[in-house]
Parts: sequence; C-alpha cells; structure tokens
Amino acid sequence: MNLSRRSLLKAMGLGAAALLSPQILRAAALPHVVVVGGGFAGATAAKYLKMWGGLGVEVTLIEPNTTYVSPILSNLVLNHQKTTDDLTFNYVIHSTQYAVNMVHDLVSSIDSVNQTIALQGGSSIAYDRLILAPGIDFIDIPGLDSTKIPHAWKAGEQTNLLKAQIDAMTDGDHFVMTIPAAPYRCPPGPYERACVVADYLKNTKGYVNCQVTVLDANANITVETAMFQAQFNGYGIRYRPNSVVQSVDSDARSVTFSENGEAAQTLTADTLNVIPNQKAGQIIFDAGLNSGNWAPINPLSYESTLKSNIHIIGDSQATGQPKAGHIGNSEAKVCADAVLRSLQNLAPDPAPKTNSACYSPVSSTQASWLTAVYEYNSTTKLMQLVPNAGYPAAEVPSSGNYRDMFNWSGNLFADTFA
Repeated sequence: MNLSRRSLLKAMGLGAAALLSPQILRAAALPHVVVVGGGFAGATAAKYLKMWGGLGVEVTLIEPNTTYVSPILSNLVLNHQKTTDDLTFNYVIHSTQYAVNMVHDLVSSIDSVNQTIALQGGSSIAYDRLILAPGIDFIDIPGLDSTKIPHAWKAGEQTNLLKAQIDAMTDGDHFVMTIPAAPYRCPPGPYERACVVADYLKNTKGYVNCQVTVLDANANITVETAMFQAQFNGYGIRYRPNSVVQSVDSDARSVTFSENGEAAQTLTADTLNVIPNQKAGQIIFDAGLNSGNWAPINPLSYESTLKSNIHIIGDSQATGQPKAGHIGNSEAKVCADAVLRSLQNLAPDPAPKTNSACYSPVSSTQASWLTAVYEYNSTTKLMQLVPNAGYPAAEVPSSGNYRDMFNWSGNLFADTFA
C-alpha cells in the first residue's frame, strides 16, 4: 500500500490542522513510541514521528546527554577550522516545538515481552513501539587506553584530545593512525582524517619533515580509492593495507600489528590515533537483538527480525547501507513512516529509498563529494545500490565542493536538530 502523508494523517484521524492546533484534544490513551539514542538517526526519528504523527502519537526520546557533538565535520577541529562547540547541538527544539518528551538517562534493560524499558535512574517506561539508535561501540584492543591514545571516532572530548596531541607535534614527528576493518562508521572518514592532518602539518604548521603513516586493516582504501590514493601520494602519506592491529602500548604510544599476515611488528609514534574495529551499540547485545556484530532488520520498517515492535536504525543496523549520519537521517524517516503506519495496522511503504551523501575535506580548502541511493529489492528483500541514480556518484576534490560541504552539513544539522 502506498499512502501519501495526507492519507496517513487521515487514516490516523488527523488532518493537517492536527500538526498545528494545540487545542485539539488528545485521545485518552495515545500510542507511545520510545526512541533510544539522540544522534542523527534517533533525533531525526523522534522529530519526524511528531511532525507526521502530530497529536496522534506520544514520542519519548531517551538520551543520556543534553547535547550531541556531530562527528560530521569533526576532522576540521583537528586543523582549527571548526571547534567542537561549533558542532554541538541540543534537544530544546525537539521538546518545545515538536513536544517530544526528553529523558536524559541511560537504559539499563529492555523487557520486550511486556514492552517496558528500565532506566538507570530507577524509573520504567512502557512503549507500543521502540526505536533503537545507539550508534557504534568498539571492539576491545589489548592495551588500548583511549584516554591516552584517542580514537576520536565519537566526537567531543576525544576530538579535542587528538587535536591537542597534534598541536604538540614538532617538525620531524611521526603521526600514525589505524583504520578498522569494514564495516565501520563513516567509510571515507579515516582517509579524510589522514589527508587533513597531513595538510595541516605541512601547509599550516610548515613542518616539512613530519611523517604520516596509515595502517589499514582493509585490503585497500574502502571508498573513493583512486582519489584518496592520489591525495596520499601528493602528501607523501605512507599507506600500509592489510595491517591488523594486535595490541597497543598506550604509554609508549606504540602499536603492534601484523601486515599481510606476516610476523607482528611494532611501530612507535609521537601521536598515535587508533580507531578500533566496531560493532553495534551495547544495548543491541544486551537485548538479544544482534546476529554477529550487528542487528538484522526488515528494511521496509527497520523492525528487528528477532523481536517484534523493536526497530533499529543508524549505525547498529545490518542492512549493508553505509554507517554514517546522512544515511541514518534517511533511515529514520523510513522507519518513522513505517511505525506510524503500523500503529494504524497499515502496511509499510513497499518500495522505500534512502540516500547518503558525504563531503570529505582533504585540505583546508578542498573537499571531495560522494553520494549513493539505495532502494528496496522485493526479490532479495535487501536495500541495494541504485546505479546511475541521475547524478555523478563522486566528484574529485575542489574548492567548490569545499564550500558546498557547509551547505550540505548545515541542511543536515537543521533537518535533524531544528
């Protein structure tokens, strides 16, 4: 069934005025949708559930922090073009404009049978539908202490720690970073970071003797391969694929790794940036919603294939779509629409599409651009890449892309948090 948004509101007993008129009385018992996680996926889902569901649905967003620091553009903190304050957002508009109930607490457990959530603060919340957007978690590396050796893959304090360590470098120092095995959050992000750091050391700080080394667990650059390889060549970045991290000495700032399956070797750095392998957020494992490291879902609604009435969006889902902020925002809208339909016993959209775009700065003045569209394949029941979706899949670095990057990110930030 393919319903328009107006038809959906009508089916729910709501007209357009329901989104605008606070005088309309609520039903005695509204369906309650709880969203856990306030990043790009979760914050978007909560907002759009209220935008489209109006007074016909109660929405609660559970997020332990009162602010969110965007990983998008966070590599520009490392070269002083942005600050983490520039990338920090709150949930005031969610609460005041969209009437989302904000709960700043941690979830301690999920009872999927009785459809309740227990919070660490001691309270319990019942739900009719639950949307989980916990992002990523890290797979432990022996010896890694991220308070000393930052990953900076969750933006905020970690970003500022890595920035301070880069700022303390002197000419001739060695910057070493590791790239996790795919899948991981933001496929171009690590390669982008290597370029931004190399450009900053060479062209901003004027250090001609610094070395940047990239240890990649993957067999090759995972995205925009030719473009990033050309940038690496231009900066003199040493790129070492098939380099699997085995352990870290956080005090000595050294990393032990095996390259191409050969004997382990150790590399010491003046600044060491270790990005561990990744998995779904811990709540997915605690609730028994994982298969391997990620959560299997039905792409029509993002409902878990393991437990009913629980939906998983963003980085934790296992559809094969990229794990990134823009795609999480897109998945959230598909999920919100499907949840609102399900509350009225309506079928989800049978042919959802999502899109992902990403600008990657490779210097202080240039950025590349990459985009992709995914559509549901009813035969395979998977989200599949649409070839030749009507515009170029990628563009080489340019100053025009660099300027457009801020329009793209600004629109995404507003669509999620404003």
